[in-house]
Amino acid sequence: MTALRYVYAVCPPFETPLPADLTGVVGEPPARLAHGHLVAVVSRVPEDVFAEEPLRRRLEDLDWLTGTARAHERVIDALTAVTTPLPLRLATVFRDDSGVRTMLAQGEARFRHVLERIAGRVEWGVKVYVDRDAPPPAPPPGPVSGRDYLRQRRRAALSQEESWHRAELFSERLHSALCTHADAVRLRPPQNSPLAPDGQNVFNAAFLVRRELSEGFVEIADGVQDSEKGIRVEITGPWAAYSFCSDEVNP
Repeated sequence: MTALRYVYAVCPPFETPLPADLTGVVGEPPARLAHGHLVAVVSRVPEDVFAEEPLRRRLEDLDWLTGTARAHERVIDALTAVTTPLPLRLATVFRDDSGVRTMLAQGEARFRHVLERIAGRVEWGVKVYVDRDAPPPAPPPGPVSGRDYLRQRRRAALSQEESWHRAELFSERLHSALCTHADAVRLRPPQNSPLAPDGQNVFNAAFLVRRELSEGFVEIADGVQDSEKGIRVEITGPWAAYSFCSDEVNP
């Protein structure tokens, strides 16, 4: 059976070995394929699964897609621990080693430009949540006048407005403080779901941070956790610099 080449990432040359038990898609261990000043990290994958037509069908299978994405991310995470990878899109596949080397040669200037920008850096995600509105207070016993009802509604609206205003000011201060330890930031739309128990997401950003400054960056985020009642900070990472790798470098 013909084996194609699945490419996880492009990296600068690195000597540190990857974990011996690391496996990628279809359980294959990743390998390095060097060309010039770049290294592609690849696995061999079967043609009957990863050729264009069967792959298109597989991408519609949610279970298969989830498992493949996890295997892809597992390799990227391992690379992030030893070097600075530039992750490629899920299911980037070439016919053979020659095809991978051609991709590296044709994209060398672009790859090296991005790798220089993210070298020695990782991505941290930061979100700010404000508590969802508490249930309205129970009405006092006995009949409630229309005036009392309107007064309660106005108090609730003012309380919500005040909470959002505090959260916005808090997020602005946090953003400014974190930027002192970051080389770049990407602001994203808040992510909210009616079923999410975490509260309302009011701030969502990715920060590009030098590895040696990461501890201080996390300390800033952790240090403000309890500074505002009803506001919570969530920090995730370190990740490969997904948010700072331009789409134009993907083949």
